[in-house]
Amino acid sequence: MWCLRHLKVTATDSLLRSITAVRCCSHYTVTPPIKPWPQRLYPKRLVSMISRQQNLDLALQIFHHAGKYHPDFSHNYDTYNSIIHKLSRARAFDAVESLLSELKHNTQIKCGENLFITVIRNYGLAGRPELAVKTFLRIEKFNVQRSVRSLNTLLNALVQNKRYDLVHLMFKNSRDKFKVIPNVFTCNILIKALCKKNDVEGAIRVLDEMPSMGMVPNVVTYTTVLGGYVWRGDIESAKRVFGEILDRGWVPDATTYTVLMDGYIKLGRLIDAVKVMDDMEENGVEPNDVTYGVMIEAFCKGKKSGEARNLLDDMLEREYVPSSALCCKVIDVLCEEGKVGDACVLWRRLLRKNCTPDNAISSTLIHWLCKDGKIREAKKLFDEFQKGSIPSMLTYNTLIAGMCECGELTEAGKLWDDMVEKEQEPNAFTYNMLINGFCKIGSAKEGIRILEEMLDKGCLPNKSTFSSLIEALIESGNEGDVAKVVLMAVSSGVIDNDSWHFFVNRIVNNLDSGATALDRLLVENDT
Repeated sequence: MWCLRHLKVTATDSLLRSITAVRCCSHYTVTPPIKPWPQRLYPKRLVSMISRQQNLDLALQIFHHAGKYHPDFSHNYDTYNSIIHKLSRARAFDAVESLLSELKHNTQIKCGENLFITVIRNYGLAGRPELAVKTFLRIEKFNVQRSVRSLNTLLNALVQNKRYDLVHLMFKNSRDKFKVIPNVFTCNILIKALCKKNDVEGAIRVLDEMPSMGMVPNVVTYTTVLGGYVWRGDIESAKRVFGEILDRGWVPDATTYTVLMDGYIKLGRLIDAVKVMDDMEENGVEPNDVTYGVMIEAFCKGKKSGEARNLLDDMLEREYVPSSALCCKVIDVLCEEGKVGDACVLWRRLLRKNCTPDNAISSTLIHWLCKDGKIREAKKLFDEFQKGSIPSMLTYNTLIAGMCECGELTEAGKLWDDMVEKEQEPNAFTYNMLINGFCKIGSAKEGIRILEEMLDKGCLPNKSTFSSLIEALIESGNEGDVAKVVLMAVSSGVIDNDSWHFFVNRIVNNLDSGATALDRLLVENDT
């Protein structure tokens, strides 16, 4: 009887504990990762929340919190697609694979091919072609039928990663093993791969076989073959392919013309490239940004600053945004030909066209203004640039170097202070420029003070630093300070081989004044 009563009591206690636990759980909520967290949540709203979130970890937390803790909410294909899209673009592939594994086991969610196209494309961009292939091969395991879209995405990823052998293999097996019928775009990608392999003959064979596969080659097909001949340096064959395009009654597009221009440029035939561009415009085909880039670079290389500048102006008029590197090349060639004023006009034109010159462009122009002795104009340009952008260490150093070269040490010091205020730490180049500047105006002792600060900040001097300082001390009759510089270097423990050999050779030549420094140098080097 006692055992029976005890059993009943135990069972009752257990039931009460269970009821209490359920009640407690009903009042317990997990803190959401962001506030305010919506009371009503549906997939479209979650997709918006994930898309807006800049922090990748937080976006993933939002996704998981919604699925695990939000009442009456279930993920669907759109929510998975949005988080996988964000993660794969950020190359967070471990998290992507984990989510794909979840999807594979969730039979209630019907996937779409777009999700896999995104993953394949980003594996390609990340330089992981094998994983792109793996993703393509497992699409059917998610009950999704592969189409030519995912095949073409994969082939493009393989071309990007120079896996031309795999391109041909996947193409060959597309119908029988993958149940995907290639289209003209698929053939174009295969032709591109063969041309990049320098197998233009193979590309021509594919071109000839396309009609039997039920496909009609297009301008892109012929342009790709044309590009293969250009890459090989066979301009005559490239011209023949260009003629075939015209014979078929097609209008070559800007890319076709640009590829032919590039072929002439590679052979140093700039005049012929210009003729092709003239023909292009006569036929009503507008140049694109790549066309402008190819021709402007060619003019810069040929030291034809006027033509390069005119084309860049034309490019800006058509509202194309030139790259920083392209602008730098035009500014460089203008300044090399003594047209620094024209380069400044171009810089301001970029500002007016809302193409804010970056640090590389501004540094290039500042360098040339300083080299031309126009320190005031360089500082004015720097101030204008500073209104809309944050100058980099390169931009500061370029102007400081120019000021020091021209003996404007006071202005260089002010700019140094401004740089430090803006939390830009001077580097070894900055210190070297300032030391050289003081040495040039006969203030080598001030150079020693800067060397002390340089060593305190952990910046490593080099042979150039010590050479300019010691030569200036000897020239100004302050040979006693040479030993001080050597001892500072020895104490800091930062003497490289070039500096050590310089010290030994220079001090041996001035043994009377540098004996103590030489002794210390040899002792320290021996230990």
